[in-house]
This record gives sequence, structure tokens and C-alpha cells, in this order.
Amino acid sequence: MTTIENDFLKVKIRNKGGEMTSLYNKVSGVEHLWQGDRNIWPWHAPNLFPVVGGLINDELLVHGKAYPMKRHGFNRESELLLIGSNEISARFSLPYSDHTLEVYPYKFDFQIHYDLIENALRITYKVVNHEHETIYFSVGGHPAFNVPFHVGDSYEDYYLEFESEEKLERHMLSADGFFTGETQPVKLDGKKLHLTREMFKDDAWVFKKPRSREVTIKSDKHDQTLEVEFPHFNYLGLWAKPGADFLCIEPWLGCADTEGKHVDITKKEAIQHLKHGHVFEAPFYISI
Repeated sequence: MTTIENDFLKVKIRNKGGEMTSLYNKVSGVEHLWQGDRNIWPWHAPNLFPVVGGLINDELLVHGKAYPMKRHGFNRESELLLIGSNEISARFSLPYSDHTLEVYPYKFDFQIHYDLIENALRITYKVVNHEHETIYFSVGGHPAFNVPFHVGDSYEDYYLEFESEEKLERHMLSADGFFTGETQPVKLDGKKLHLTREMFKDDAWVFKKPRSREVTIKSDKHDQTLEVEFPHFNYLGLWAKPGADFLCIEPWLGCADTEGKHVDITKKEAIQHLKHGHVFEAPFYISI
């Protein structure tokens, strides 16, 4: 376990998946990250690579060949290397290996960088292409934040405030986690999406290319907030296990398959591509 901290935040990160396991507010004494109750949902903040969401038949098609690939990819189950750290930053790496080449036929180095900047944590995804051709991939975050913040508060005391007033459409998912092609309008109260225990009974809420690139968990009961800023991520997922005391805010560059459309990775919706010798970087920020 690696720990980084400053006057505002203390963050713990494990090598498995390069996953943050604690986001502790030293000023308020509040633990903001879900602590991974295995009876409800065992993760904390998985990092998704090289795919986001589910694949039809759990198969990734690359140039016509099928490779086994579970939902959200293999990074979250992999042991990453700690390649550098100091008091306020840590760098983790998942390089390609014989094992990854069996399921994802590209040579790469996937890195996750954590940096504390006063009351904010910057998380940067970095991909290095070691192939002599273009590689294709998706990346995304899946942090789960404790809601409510305080004992005695209720889930319904909280809301998610968008940066801008939005005309949002929720892109619907099937029972198997694939897009159906259907959408459902989402009515906001100004810029507020009020949280309820029932809102995720039909799986995640997925928004494609929202105007807002910041969302904030707030409550009218107090002035403590948690903000997620995702300037480079075009898709946003919201999810919680129904009835659980958390909210996942998920910036994505990639998404699940659509029903009946099992396409090659080069044609997947929202797929990223990286030319030989190039480096991809995309940060997002969590501020307390």
C-alpha cells in the first residue's frame, strides 16, 4: 500500500489495479471513498483499461480475431508496479506481458499517476505505444464516493450539481449491460440531479458528451462538497448498487457495446487510438 498526503488530503493506493482505497479529508475528518464492503460491492475506485463497459460474448475483436475480455478490462485485476513516489505523488505502471498479449494483442505501457495539489487529487491516465502500428483502447475512472458524508444524514439529502444547465439524455442499458439504442430524458432541478435510493435500479446512468465537465456532490444540510472535474472525458457514468451508501462518478473515454453490434475494436464507439511512438495522457480531478 502506498500513501500520499498533504495538509488537506491523505490518499492510499494499492498495487492491485493501481486502485485508490482511501480518500481522507484531514480537515473535516471524513473518509470520502467507499470502503469496499464485499457483501455489497467490493471495489473502491477501479481504473478501467483497455476497455470500458461490457463486450458482447465477453470478446474483444481485433482485426477480426476474438480475444477473451471481461467487463471493464484486465487492469483492475492486475498487479501494477510502483515506479515512483514521494510525499504527494505516486506513479503506477502496467506494462505489456505475455499474459496481456494473449487477450489484448498490443504492446503498451499503461500508467496511473496520482498527484496532490492542495485540496485536489489529480489522477492521470497515460498510455505509451510500443507497437510499430496504431493501437486502440479505452480508459476510464470508476471511483465510488461515500454518500452520505455524515452519520445522521440520509442519501436523499444529497444531490449532484452539474457545471452547466443541461438537456441530458440517459442512454439506456440492457440487463446484460449493453446499450439498447434507447434514450430517456433526465429532468434536472436547475443544475441539480437529486439523489434517490431507487435511481439506479435499472443500472447506470450514462451521458454522452455532456456540456458540463464538472459535477459536484452537495447537500443543503451542510457546506461540504466533493467535485469531480473531467475536462478530457466525453462520457460520464453515474452508478451505485441500489440501496448502497455510495455514488460512482465515472469519467470515460470509451463505453460498452451496443446490442447486436459486435464490432472490431477499431470501430468501437468512443475508442481511442494512438500512433506508433506517441503518448496519450488524460487527467481528471477530485476536489474536496
